[in-house]
Amino acid sequence: MNMRRGKFLWIWGVTILVIMFTCGASYAVETAVEGGKIAFTLQMGIVMGVLVLAILMFIFEWVRVDVVGWIMMVILPILGVVTPKEAISGLSSNAVVSIIAVIIIGAGLDKTGCMNVLARNILKIAGKSESRIMTLISATVAVISSFMQNIGAAALFMPAAIRIGRQTGIPVSRILMPMGFCAIIGGTITLVGASPTILLNDLIDQSNSLGLLGVQVKSLGLFTQTPIGIALVAAAILYFILLGRFILPKGGGQEEITLLPSTIADTYQEIAGIFELEVPEGFPSSTLEELHVRSKYHVSIAGIFLPGSKNKNYAPARDDIIQAGETLAVVGNEYHVQQCADELGLILKDDMDVFAEDFSPNNAGILEGIITPRSELVGVTLHDVRFRKTNHVIPVVLCRDGSCQFQEITEETLKPGDALLMFGRWQYFHGLKNKGTFTFTTDIKGEIMREHKAGIAVFWLAVAIGLVMGFEPITTLLGFPMKLSLSVCLLTGALGMILTKVLSIEEAYQSVDWMTVFLLGGLIPLGLAFQKTGAAEWIATTIMNAIGTVPNIVFLLVVGLLTSFFTLVVSNVGATVLLVPLCMSMAVQAGSDPRITAMVVALAASNTFVLPTHQVNALIMRPGGYRTTDYAKAGIGMTILFLIVLIGMLYLFY
Repeated sequence: MNMRRGKFLWIWGVTILVIMFTCGASYAVETAVEGGKIAFTLQMGIVMGVLVLAILMFIFEWVRVDVVGWIMMVILPILGVVTPKEAISGLSSNAVVSIIAVIIIGAGLDKTGCMNVLARNILKIAGKSESRIMTLISATVAVISSFMQNIGAAALFMPAAIRIGRQTGIPVSRILMPMGFCAIIGGTITLVGASPTILLNDLIDQSNSLGLLGVQVKSLGLFTQTPIGIALVAAAILYFILLGRFILPKGGGQEEITLLPSTIADTYQEIAGIFELEVPEGFPSSTLEELHVRSKYHVSIAGIFLPGSKNKNYAPARDDIIQAGETLAVVGNEYHVQQCADELGLILKDDMDVFAEDFSPNNAGILEGIITPRSELVGVTLHDVRFRKTNHVIPVVLCRDGSCQFQEITEETLKPGDALLMFGRWQYFHGLKNKGTFTFTTDIKGEIMREHKAGIAVFWLAVAIGLVMGFEPITTLLGFPMKLSLSVCLLTGALGMILTKVLSIEEAYQSVDWMTVFLLGGLIPLGLAFQKTGAAEWIATTIMNAIGTVPNIVFLLVVGLLTSFFTLVVSNVGATVLLVPLCMSMAVQAGSDPRITAMVVALAASNTFVLPTHQVNALIMRPGGYRTTDYAKAGIGMTILFLIVLIGMLYLFY
């Protein structure tokens, strides 16, 4: 309790000191600006002090990151830099509502197995190589992000990335950050890939109509920036391939699903994993019972792949025949499985292949069930009720009165309190749980998939994307122009999934990461305060005036650095709206190309990796198990590389 009290005293102490310092400085500083004067006001000082406080809380993790968002929503109106209504406006902002909607859409795609198909195809190409998986996922998300909002691309692909991590054993923290960074950068590939570039031509046209620049600036085409965007994505992927092992967390992320839960691992030491055995040519056909694999080797056969019919038997019975050419999935420890293979003449595969997805920890596992007094199994044997065929799970070990047995467990008459260790796919365990046959000692990690709803889920995804990309042109063509916000378009897809029972409303609520929602909801009013008080303009004009006359490439580098800073503390849209007109005016004065300068601002608005303030970074923070220091560790190098590639491409090709 004393430590907790000390932590909060630190927070409020730093808050008071920062605000006192900035308030005192505000009375002494006044900066001359071309065309007039901008005074450094009390409110500017307060906002900058609050920014420093937020950064300190992110770095030192005095409170959880979403609590930082709560603090911003409370402290900003108390200090008078935003109104109470503006302080909570972030929770209803287009960006936050869009994130909620797209997470629900992603949950629907995951629930219907669509992400399983996506993960399966990626693994088919990439195998289990961490660098290949990371490259393929990141490149795919970058391409998707080039024609839809980057937060949408990241949220839709995140379930597949998590499944791939669980299936391959690669920590999801080593997949999600490269994916998130490439989702952000992918928006730079085309003019419609990110909000800053979408706004760019409107801002240029606005400057032209006002005649403030003295010259007419040509609008950008859809693919004007594409060479730069492709180079940035390639550089990011190469950055993580070469330096990923140094800058990415070694582990962490969502709770790892293992074959055998840690809570019962000590009790069932002899059950260590699942393996595949290949039945060679010339193997004599035998029934499962005739092989005696359970009684001799403490091994359970959990699946049989029949190559002729391409069918998989997930719960083989004792009278099922094993033939040459088939593949067996067996549960046991490696020593016993190897002994079984050697003595029976089977071939132990180096890794799971045929059943890799079916029996991955994401889709299957081992659970312990305690037989209840009212269970249908009391007083009967597993063989009597055809337990395997009825429930599609494999009994592995029976524990009674402090001892466990592998042999002849299907012939034992069961009684209340018996513990049965079983292997199977999660969906079948859910069905078994609903019967009330067992009380399970651990949670069932998987979920019941609604694969028959996959087509409906894809349809609603297509509806949402169609509304985002084509609603306004279509309605204009039909004679009743109407503009829908991104959030309404995505909410349409999310609502469609709920109404067509792809997801229940409870599942939709549970899928939303409310930590992300409140983090962004609190940071948005901070950005608003920067713009409203004039602090953003004061910083920009002060820096631009300070650099004076410099070579063109240095001028563009300063513009890139300035934008990169602003996009960390202000929304990328806010930074773009503020800096494009300002930097275009500065470009004319400096003899630089205002069109290229405007493009640099719009592209550098995506250079936001050091803090979890970007929507995508906030989205992946909790699933990836990231801390603020993880973003700083990977983001500083990425920020520098982004600017080098951006300026280098401008120098070479523009």
